[in-house]
Amino acid sequence: MLAETSPFTPGIPVPFEYFVGRRTEIERLREMVRAVKSGRPKIGLVAGERGIGKSSLVAFVRRLSERDDGAAAAHVFLGGVTELPEMVRRVFDRLLKESAEKSWHQKIRDYFGKHVKEVGLFGISVELDIPPGQLGNLVHDFVPSLRRLMSQIRDERAILLLVLDDINGLAESKAFAHWLKSLMDEIATSEQGLPLCLLLVGLEDRRESLIRQQPSLGRYFEVIDINPWEIEETKEFYNKAFASAKVSVSEDALRVMSEFAGGLPVMAHEIGDAVWRLAVPPTATLETALLGVFAAAEQIGRKMFEPQVMQEVRSERYRTILRTVGEKVFGERPILDPDIHRFKRSEIRAFLGEDEADVLDNFLRRMVNLGVLRRDPEGGRGGYSFTNRLHLVYFFIEAQRAKKEAGKRGR
Repeated sequence: MLAETSPFTPGIPVPFEYFVGRRTEIERLREMVRAVKSGRPKIGLVAGERGIGKSSLVAFVRRLSERDDGAAAAHVFLGGVTELPEMVRRVFDRLLKESAEKSWHQKIRDYFGKHVKEVGLFGISVELDIPPGQLGNLVHDFVPSLRRLMSQIRDERAILLLVLDDINGLAESKAFAHWLKSLMDEIATSEQGLPLCLLLVGLEDRRESLIRQQPSLGRYFEVIDINPWEIEETKEFYNKAFASAKVSVSEDALRVMSEFAGGLPVMAHEIGDAVWRLAVPPTATLETALLGVFAAAEQIGRKMFEPQVMQEVRSERYRTILRTVGEKVFGERPILDPDIHRFKRSEIRAFLGEDEADVLDNFLRRMVNLGVLRRDPEGGRGGYSFTNRLHLVYFFIEAQRAKKEAGKRGR
């Protein structure tokens, strides 16, 4: 089927109509948003592995909070940002842009005044044009600036929700950590308060990074960990997406796609999109599901993994090791088994031929250096584990591909 008609959106947050699961996390985040109406701010840290659906979750919460809770909201993407002035500039620029279709847009424009610049053909969009020399003042006056902005729209909006997404670059910044602490202290010690809910979105270890920079931050964070989809949630996602395009999915195809997705929305989208391209209406079959799974792994590898990782797993001897890891680590266990990410060197070594055994230690060392694996003392002597589920699922699919190719050669 045509790629442009696909209901799947690899690489971007899931469309709201296909959102599934996460009920507990959604309610907890919405409770945080509602709680700031009293003027006491909150900081939530939405944490999880790459591809787990963090951005989709907060985008969904933002939409609900705008619709039902009287929130003015902005979803600010901070990939590559390491300095506070640029972060603050993006926050205010996003607040301006997010208000474009809202009834209070003109009030926001008036607030920013001469710094609003019309851009695009016929000036149909806007952006903030703030001289670099003034950005430092915005960093220092962030809380008073937000107060003044909220006073402009207080008749229409009672809450300010700021989502700072992809804070991975800022999490190692001592300046950012101290700025967060000062922000919370400034609001807490003021009689005015500020109905601000700040949601930080990043990888699992970013909380530790921030607390290492500023230990007092720990008492402010409310951590929301995002776990993989359950198998039934993945099936629900596929049923919704294919049904929206009036395409049915065979039970075998649904099972294969859901199992290989490994609970990761990013993988589910890649697999779904690949199957969509291969399917012949009105049904997605087991055959197209299997072909789509292998095609999706290739796309994930190219988009999300370092070129060195892709190069390493293409080595013939390494592919044999990879197949063995797949058979021993994964075996007949479901991909969502919580302990599936762990294995021992000895388990792999016992099943390798002499040529592959000679390069096993080098393979493991290379994967550790590239951040795919880590040594895992809890798993016992010679224990290893995958650093994240995306690598694990990719290796799983690559192992199945290698087994299939070996089977063809053996016939």
